[in-house]
Amino acid sequence: MTRITIVTDAWYPQVNGVVRSIENTNRELDRMGVEVMMVTPQDFASVPCPTYPEIRLSIATYGRVAAAIEATQPTAVHIATEGPLGLLARRWCLKKHVPFSTSYHTRFPEYVAARFPVPLRWLHAFVRWFHNAGNGCMVATASLERELSKLGIKNLLRWSRGIDQTVFHPMELDERPFNLPRPIFLTVGRVAVEKNLPAFLDIDLPGSKVVVGDGPARADLQKRYPNVLFTGMKTGDELAHAYAQADVFVFPSKTDTFGNTILEALASGVPVAAYPVTGPIDIIEEGSGAGALNEDLREACLAALKCSRENARKLARNFTWEAASKQFLNNVMIAQGQRPMLKGPSTGARPSTA
Repeated sequence: MTRITIVTDAWYPQVNGVVRSIENTNRELDRMGVEVMMVTPQDFASVPCPTYPEIRLSIATYGRVAAAIEATQPTAVHIATEGPLGLLARRWCLKKHVPFSTSYHTRFPEYVAARFPVPLRWLHAFVRWFHNAGNGCMVATASLERELSKLGIKNLLRWSRGIDQTVFHPMELDERPFNLPRPIFLTVGRVAVEKNLPAFLDIDLPGSKVVVGDGPARADLQKRYPNVLFTGMKTGDELAHAYAQADVFVFPSKTDTFGNTILEALASGVPVAAYPVTGPIDIIEEGSGAGALNEDLREACLAALKCSRENARKLARNFTWEAASKQFLNNVMIAQGQRPMLKGPSTGARPSTA
């Protein structure tokens, strides 16, 4: 039996794209008969991350992480993040001559540089050093693959994302959702500096603006934008209902590597407005009628308002967790020096090396 040990610094109770991607992939791998073992911050003491206390940084020794990995008896190791656990897992793999894969989920250099006075070139050198030690670095999109290739990161493999369309789907529209006048321009995600929310909150739009999510910037933004509804974090049926009531989903981030929330909105039948950057340009196909991309976010919002809800839903059907998880498993096998195990439908991106 294939037994994959995934080491990640991002795990519950965090709610973000990294956690959701691993969670959904693990579910599909289990259905395929693949055993997945996890090494996460839940196994160790932790401290709050400076400037972002919602994220906990594990306090772990090499010996404890090594013992945790060895206890899982893996046939393959995947390191999902560049944090404390990821660094120690990398060290263990190199010391034991165990081939491993990694994934590039977030723009780590840009996120750190936004909070601390660290030169971006040093951070780029760090991620190059971290990922090039492995036998394959998984990325979600073609545009991100091109970016990282230019930075000197090698052995790039495509791992797209999916959407659970039994959870996120169109619903009957409320006449006055959130007790606000339509049209509803909604965004969902961490309320943090890297999400570029003021770019959305500053623009003049008809109707109402809604922000779903929580994070370190929420208190400040609520004071600055008293006419915007901040709902806090929503999950499950409440989150699905919130998406389905929007007229346009606004994605103002310029730093995400994919944008799982874009898929959730599309599956809910909501057109998307975003900048033409990595993530949105890989999902919102030109001519799809499912959304609008523009360097002027206001123009994108107004154009998306004219897009078809059915076109949004149609585009979302191209992305499934089953297909994305087959990509992940094949990539793990490639990193082990083995042939890919499975063939499956495209998720909008094919496994590749660059």
